[in-house]
Amino acid sequence: MDANLRRTIMLDNFQNPMNRGLKGEKDYIKINTNNESCIDELDFELKIEDNIIKDLVFDGEACAISTSSASIMIKTLLNKTVDEAIEIIKNYQNMIDEKEYDEDKLGEAIIYDEIYKQPNRKKCALLSWNGLLKELEKYKNRNI
Repeated sequence: MDANLRRTIMLDNFQNPMNRGLKGEKDYIKINTNNESCIDELDFELKIEDNIIKDLVFDGEACAISTSSASIMIKTLLNKTVDEAIEIIKNYQNMIDEKEYDEDKLGEAIIYDEIYKQPNRKKCALLSWNGLLKELEKYKNRNI
């Protein structure tokens, strides 16, 4: 992917993130993610109905990579089943960790395919995805 396009997508998702703002409603699963090595801290609220991610919102303070990654994650996972979302997240994690992955599953998240070149930014790119994966796996285990 062209570096300018990659930068444009990242900047747009940082400046105009999808679904920013918490709702504070009872039927949402609350998720807190933070990066111990910097100030990145994002809170998410997740709504699952009939095993489908119906809503996902976030708020908090984070760098451009963490914020844009959260926005892109939301776009990628909305209206997916829990199993589909888990598969997408695992592909994303593999991409970040330079392992084999299916780029067709990642959509716009593919813009982070070269983040490994900046090892100190991998945590930023993974912050939201790792936090959501933990909650989706808990949800799945409770509903088996």
